[in-house]
Amino acid sequence: MTARTDRANAIRALAMDAVQAANSGHPGAPMGLADVAEVLWREALKHNPGDPHWFDRDRFVLSNGHGSMLLYSALHLCGYDLSMDQIRAFRQLNSPTAGHPEYGECPGVETTTGPLGQGFANAVGMALAERQLAREFNREGHAVVDHRTWVLVGDGCLMEGISHEAASLAGTLGLGKLIAIYDDNGISIDGEVSQWFTEDVAARFEAYGWRVIRGVDGHDGNKVAAALADAMDGGDRPTLVCCKTVIGFGSPNKEGTSGVHGSALGDEEIAATRARLNWGFPPFEIPARVYEEWDCTSRGAALQQDWNERMAAYEAAFPELAAELRRRATGALPEEWNEPIRALARQAQQDMQPLETRKSSQRCLGALAEGVPELFGGSADLTGSNGTRWDGAGDDRYLSFGVREFGMTAITNGMALHGGFRPFSGTFLVFMEYARNAVRLAALMGAPNIFVYTHDSVAVGEDGPTHQPVEQLTNLRTTPGLSTWRPCDTVESAVAWESAIAAGKRPSALIFTRQKTAPQLRDEQAFADISRGGYVLVREAGSLDAVIIATGSEVEVAVEAASQLADDGLGVRVVSMPCTDVFLSQDDAYRNAVLPMETRARVAVEAAHPDYWYRFVGLDGTVVGVDRFGVSAPGAQAMSEVGITLENVVTAVRSVLG
Repeated sequence: MTARTDRANAIRALAMDAVQAANSGHPGAPMGLADVAEVLWREALKHNPGDPHWFDRDRFVLSNGHGSMLLYSALHLCGYDLSMDQIRAFRQLNSPTAGHPEYGECPGVETTTGPLGQGFANAVGMALAERQLAREFNREGHAVVDHRTWVLVGDGCLMEGISHEAASLAGTLGLGKLIAIYDDNGISIDGEVSQWFTEDVAARFEAYGWRVIRGVDGHDGNKVAAALADAMDGGDRPTLVCCKTVIGFGSPNKEGTSGVHGSALGDEEIAATRARLNWGFPPFEIPARVYEEWDCTSRGAALQQDWNERMAAYEAAFPELAAELRRRATGALPEEWNEPIRALARQAQQDMQPLETRKSSQRCLGALAEGVPELFGGSADLTGSNGTRWDGAGDDRYLSFGVREFGMTAITNGMALHGGFRPFSGTFLVFMEYARNAVRLAALMGAPNIFVYTHDSVAVGEDGPTHQPVEQLTNLRTTPGLSTWRPCDTVESAVAWESAIAAGKRPSALIFTRQKTAPQLRDEQAFADISRGGYVLVREAGSLDAVIIATGSEVEVAVEAASQLADDGLGVRVVSMPCTDVFLSQDDAYRNAVLPMETRARVAVEAAHPDYWYRFVGLDGTVVGVDRFGVSAPGAQAMSEVGITLENVVTAVRSVLG
C-alpha cells in the first residue's frame, strides 16, 4: 500500500465510522473521492488550518454536499479546529458536522451546500469576486489578490439546470482561476445514471468555453496530482477535471452501487472493508504517522506568511489601496458611506416627484455607489426594466447575467460569501420563483446579498398573469432571516436600500413598482421612523376609529381612503409598513404606538395574496388583497379587475367599523 493510499484510507475510515455511528449519511462519495481529496488538500489547495479566514486563501466548495464527511475528514486531518469528538458527533444536535456543510458552523466550510448545483454556482461567484478584486487592486509586481476557487461536483450537480446557467457564464467570462473536479462515478440514488444521464459532460463543458482534462483515474494519486497541477496552469479559461471514481471504493459488496450512496454500510461490511483496505485500526482512530503526513499547519502558516510579506511590500508602495483592500476584506463599510443616500432621501422629500419606485431604486444605486465602492450588481437580462445599472456604472461594478435568474442569485451569493463586495441582482418579482432556493440559502447562511425585484403586482398590466406576481411577497416575508422591503416612494426606497446595505449578516429583498407612485408627505418623526419597518404616515384627526395598513403603490390608495373617510367624520390612521420583519423586531411600546392593541378595526391593503396580513389585522379586521391570478389589460384596469380600488378600501373600513 502506498503512502498516498494509506492517507486516503483515513478519510474512508472516518466516513464509514461517522455514518455508521449516526446511522445516517452518505459514505459512498467520500470513499470514492478520498484519493482526490488527499492530493487536493495536502498539495494543491492554498489554505491555512490556523486561519480559516485568511483572505487570500483558495476557496473550496463541496457542491455535492451530501458527501460532507469527505470535507469534515479532510479538515480534521489537515489540522483545522475540528476535533475527533465532533467527527463522532456527525449529524447530531448542535454539532458543527451537520448532515450537509453549513456556512458559519464549521471552520473551513465556505458555503452551505446540499441542494445540488448551487455550490457549483457559488464557486463561480467566488471566482468572479477574486477576478474583479485582482483587477481592482493588483499592481505590477504586487499580486496581493491571487487565489483559486475549487469546486467538487457530482453527476447530480451537473444534472441540475443551475449548473448549465453557471458554467455557461463562467466560460463566457473566462474565469481562469476556477477549477471544477467532476466525480464521475456513474451512480445516483436511483442507480446507474446511464439510464437517464447520457450526455458527454466533457464535450458540454468544452462547448461552454472551458478547458477540460479528461479521463483521470481518480484512484491514482499521482495521476490526480498531475491533473490538478495541469489545471492550475489553465490560462484564461475555467477548467473541468474529469475524475473517474468508484463510489464506495473499498467496500467489497457495495462499491459501485447505489446501495453505498446514502446508507450506512453496516458493521459487517465495514469490517470487510477495513480488511480489504488493510486498515487495521478501531473506529475513529487515526495513527500518529498518518496525522503527521496529513498535517497542513506548517505549510499553511508559511503560505500565509509569504502573503503577509507581499502585503507589507504592497502597503509600502500603495498605502491607500492596501488600506481599502483590508477594509473590504473585513466587510466593514466606509465612514459616512450613507451620506449620499440620506441626501437623496431628503431631497426627494422636498421635490415630491411622482416616480416609478424602480427608478427611485436606480437613483438610490447611484447615490450608494458614491459611498460604497464595493457595490457590485447586475440583472438577468432586464437591466433597463429593473433599473439596476446606475449612471457611471462600468464593467468593474456591473454585470449582465443573461437570462439566468437562478444562476445569478447563487453566483451573487458566492460573491457575498467570498468577501470584498456587496452584491445585488435584479429581475421581475414573479421570476424570483426561478431563483427561490438560492434566496432561501442566502437567508439560511446570513449572506449579505440584495435581491432587487421589480414589476411587483398585477399593475404590470398587459403582460398578463404569467408576469403578474400574487403569492411571491408572502413567500419572501415568511422566509426566516430575510428582510423584505416594499417601499411606496423614493424616500422609503432610499431607506430600504440603506437598511439593506447596513444589514451585514442577512440578505434583503427590495420590491419595486413599474408604475409611478405618488410621493407622500411626512413630518420629521415619520421620516425618522421609516427605518423601523412600519410607521404612522397619516395620523387621525381626533379619536382613532380605524387603521389602514398598506405597502408600496397601495399606500397612495390608503391615504386617499383615509381622507375620504375623514370627510365623513371618521378618525382613520394610515400605517405604511415597507418591511414587516423589521417592524416586528421593534419593542412592544413602539409597535403598540403604531398599531394600538385596543384598535381592532384594521384593514390591510396590498396588491398581493391577503393571507399574510391577518397576523396584523386579526379576526376583527380584513384585507383588501389579491387571491387570484391576474389579467392581461392595462395596469390600472388590471388592478381594478382584481379589486385593488379606493372604493373597496373605503367599503372595507366601513365594514370593520360595523
